[in-house]
Amino acid sequence: MAKEKTIYTCTECGGASPKWLGKCPHCNAWNTLIESVAENSSPVKNRFASLAKASEVTTLSDIEATDMARTPTGHEELDRVLGGGIVEGGVVLIGGDPGIGKSTLLLQALDSLQRGFDARMSAAGPPQGAKAPPGGSDPHAAGKRGGTLYVTGEESGAQVALRSRRLGLDGSQVKVLAEIQLEKILATLEATRPAIAVIDSIQTVYSDQLTSAPGSVAQVRECAAHLTRAAKSSGVCIVLVGHVTKEGALAGPRVLEHMVDTVLYFEGDTHSSFRLVRAIKNRFGAVNEIGVFAMTEKGLKGVTNPSAIFLSQHSEPVPGSCVLVTLEGTRPMLVEIQALVDNGGPSPRRLSVGLDRDRLAMLLAVLHRHAGVACMDQDVFVNAVGGVRISEPAADLSVMLAITSSLRGKPLPKGFIAFGEVGLAGEVRPAPRGQERLKEAAKLGFSVAVVPKANAPRKPIEGLTIHAVERVEQAMEVVRSLN
Repeated sequence: MAKEKTIYTCTECGGASPKWLGKCPHCNAWNTLIESVAENSSPVKNRFASLAKASEVTTLSDIEATDMARTPTGHEELDRVLGGGIVEGGVVLIGGDPGIGKSTLLLQALDSLQRGFDARMSAAGPPQGAKAPPGGSDPHAAGKRGGTLYVTGEESGAQVALRSRRLGLDGSQVKVLAEIQLEKILATLEATRPAIAVIDSIQTVYSDQLTSAPGSVAQVRECAAHLTRAAKSSGVCIVLVGHVTKEGALAGPRVLEHMVDTVLYFEGDTHSSFRLVRAIKNRFGAVNEIGVFAMTEKGLKGVTNPSAIFLSQHSEPVPGSCVLVTLEGTRPMLVEIQALVDNGGPSPRRLSVGLDRDRLAMLLAVLHRHAGVACMDQDVFVNAVGGVRISEPAADLSVMLAITSSLRGKPLPKGFIAFGEVGLAGEVRPAPRGQERLKEAAKLGFSVAVVPKANAPRKPIEGLTIHAVERVEQAMEVVRSLN
């Protein structure tokens, strides 16, 4: 018997090599080549023919373009991340740590969508002259009117049913299919014609056209390609659940994220009941949008006021605390920045949690050079409350004011907020969408704000006193006068 030919495939880029190498010759990644059986090209020569649809050359101005119709999922926070709801023919990839709540959230969303479909169908009523089939309802009626399908490859149908009971989804009409073979899943999608289908997870699905194991680079790439083409051709919205690696990135080839329309990351701390769903890519909405959820006994519930999570409850103002109005996608949120400055000796430490450490060192240098506040022999610790990660430079001014407050032992005034980017020359640069930040702060009861001069509103905001500054030393003088 002839020995099967083996090749080595890169888990990062999917490139193939006839022999094992320490570094991938295609993407130069180290230790990413894994051994797999070479594909036999003769019997599966044209397996991609169904993906290549014939099309004619068309002028861009002649193509009819209409806004995508969206169907709300019934969860406001999830709709915010998706851009307003699910889109017909859209493909969504959601990844996260094991046990973070991906299956729970999607099962809740499917149940809400199914109840909405049933309610609209019952309100419309049967067509005139139509007769109900004998012995009950038509098994394909849900597919005709836009039903839901949950395909599970990691659990049995009984396990999914037990989870739905725990979540309080009594009498749920969501259809469940326990299957991992791609061809059977595609046949079921064609037969039932649901409006939305969840594949949990893409790493468990395999195709008979390949001999490699489920979860391999080739299987994930080809199964995702076929499911994506099925979504585009039939109009069903498909949600793919993806595994993540130890580093937190989605497992499988990077091309998986390029094929889909939307990429969502499920984030959260195991010691906290709050979860964040963040949009990394979205062809139908804004990126970097976040949805905030709280894990309860009845599943995930949306948090309508996420600013309350990231603000500490102080009866009186304390030194080293400054509230920042940050922007997550299109949503302004209030986050408390805390700083602690202490004697550090000859080798002071610089530690930041939720903020860039290199940027902290730069801000300390600007603070010394342009504002005369020296922390050369002090340990400086900066933390963003609530475990949130802030990457935008608009947090610079808040960090500097919190450090100065802790160093001098004087708290900032009650109801104080600040935001603005600080340059190496000591100038305070404007932050994007400053008006929305100020309105959000005023709505939550804040009364004093120090902002860049370019972000000063033309019309006064009721209940909010705004101090516009151009340089760091001006901001320090304003804070001293307020104290």
